[in-house]
Amino acid sequence: MRQATVLQALLALAALAALAALATTLSGGAALAAQAPPALVARAPGAAPAPPASGQPAPVKQAPAMPATPATAPDRAFTEGQRALAAGDLPAALGQMEAALAADPDNLRYASEYRHAAIRAAAYDRALDYFEKLVASHPDSAFAWLNYGYVYVDKMPVAGAITQVILANDALEKFSRSIELKPSWIGLYTRGNSYLYWPKVFARGPLAVADLERAVAVSKSEPKRAYQAHAYAALGEGYWRTDQPEKARATWQEGARLFPGDAVLKALLSRQGDELEAYIADQVDRTKRVDTDLHELWEEK
Repeated sequence: MRQATVLQALLALAALAALAALATTLSGGAALAAQAPPALVARAPGAAPAPPASGQPAPVKQAPAMPATPATAPDRAFTEGQRALAAGDLPAALGQMEAALAADPDNLRYASEYRHAAIRAAAYDRALDYFEKLVASHPDSAFAWLNYGYVYVDKMPVAGAITQVILANDALEKFSRSIELKPSWIGLYTRGNSYLYWPKVFARGPLAVADLERAVAVSKSEPKRAYQAHAYAALGEGYWRTDQPEKARATWQEGARLFPGDAVLKALLSRQGDELEAYIADQVDRTKRVDTDLHELWEEK
């Protein structure tokens, strides 16, 4: 979700160069237009815990088989996981949170905090293995699929340029499955805003606009929540990137009327021309870890 407190207009030059070289090798350059660049998710609410500055901990090993947790146990398991996390016992924290998710796979809080514990533990592969098992056991759990996609995004900062492309495409596939199951505000916002991270040459702007228009429409049918402002900001950016500046400003103005305290909408409306272009580019800077913390979604309830 947008960094208002979890995805520059061009991909890091090294990544683009690598993609171009790969596409040229495979198909004489014709494949480049079809090759998907990193499809990062939206700038998520809250600050994602960063991995240790010096020396990553040894990755926590592969997730165990899906535990058979009683339906009444998820809150207890999650609480134990939080306690273990606070004590620095990352393997125990992950195990308890996995047990909670096994019993309540669509719980956004369990999934978001589990993923961020996995970031702290550098346990990206364990989290990917776990969510693969989770959606296999619960194939109709839309938010399990959504968080499965987020894990790919969480892993991207530690991956190479070509691997980032693969991770990004995998994330987009999971986001799409989530939307197929349940066209939620968070699912539509996440996929729509992810398209804003693609270089403009790939013409993903219309796809971003389509998803974000749907996200705004969903928000109008639900109780008003402060996080809904993110979709207005992102939709305006989609219009801006598709050369519709009047619609962009009108969308930001509408959002600001509904959410007068939103800092990003204020910043967008206070800028013009090159200054606005630079600000929008900074919102989708691929050199930064994408914040995928979803705490706004449950803290406002």
